[in-house]
Amino acid sequence: MERPAILITHMAGLQAFDEATLDRLDQSGRLLRREPLTSWDDDGADDLLAEAEIIVGHWGAPLFDAAVLARAPKLRMFAYAAGTVKWYAIDEIWDRDLVITSGAGANAEPVAEYTLAMILLANKRIFPAITAQQGRETWTPPPAAPQPGNWDKTIGLVSASLIGRRVAELLQPFPHLCVEIYDPFVDAASIEALGATKADDLTELCRHSDVLSIHAPALPATLNLVAAEHLAALPDGATVINTSRGHCLDLDALTAELTAGRLFGIIDVTDPVEPLPEDHPLRSLPNAIYTPHMAGSQGTELARMSDWVCDEVERFVTGRPQRNRVTRDMIDRIA
Repeated sequence: MERPAILITHMAGLQAFDEATLDRLDQSGRLLRREPLTSWDDDGADDLLAEAEIIVGHWGAPLFDAAVLARAPKLRMFAYAAGTVKWYAIDEIWDRDLVITSGAGANAEPVAEYTLAMILLANKRIFPAITAQQGRETWTPPPAAPQPGNWDKTIGLVSASLIGRRVAELLQPFPHLCVEIYDPFVDAASIEALGATKADDLTELCRHSDVLSIHAPALPATLNLVAAEHLAALPDGATVINTSRGHCLDLDALTAELTAGRLFGIIDVTDPVEPLPEDHPLRSLPNAIYTPHMAGSQGTELARMSDWVCDEVERFVTGRPQRNRVTRDMIDRIA
């Protein structure tokens, strides 16, 4: 394959690709320009789209519509460095049989690392200890809560998504933590290969989870997937972690449980409002850790995403299969 023309697009101000990455893309193909398009209405966009054979996108890349695709008659691939690609996958994409690839696997890694860290710290009850040391209001677990420590505890994972699977893998070096996964679409053998046990019922999983960590995609079927009845089934002193989408957790129900002091919460994503209002209880409750949607790629971790998308482009140019190609039948079940 001759070196294809490559066009980069993402939001203004995003430092997504350094000079070495741009050089790498220019070696795989022919970069039409080193600066990204931030809008399909940018100056020169018509000429760039007319030549582009590969579009490399990142956060804030403008969405496609039929008119944009008509302006890009040579386009053969959309390589997205970030995760959620389904907003770009319009019917005309599939009608033209374009190759679509996502960097969801690259962004899964820091989320899984964040989750692992929070699981270990929560079991150790590090966060209440920190606030106590600082002389601030702290949380005392209910009397029936298990003792602190990362021994003989059950970690319940909701969904064997890319991130859920990676969390399970990262937990494998901790044999005294029992990992169970609830995902009705994944068979027991696949879950056992991750070093975990399949849970057939979400409520039952909650009943014996010391930590419940949510990793489901935001789909119509997953709205408030973890609801009041599931939170009520958790043991006293259990920790709820959400790094997936706020959509998947009934935040009002969790807030009620935290206000009552029964559970501990570690929340990185919220719905319907993100960030939370300044007066929201999760910002001040002693048994809540609220982080501003930062579990995903930050700072130096962006390099993993750019490396991933360069690899996908190189694979396409050399005729090798993509690491994470997205197909039409996947759209209704991915994040």
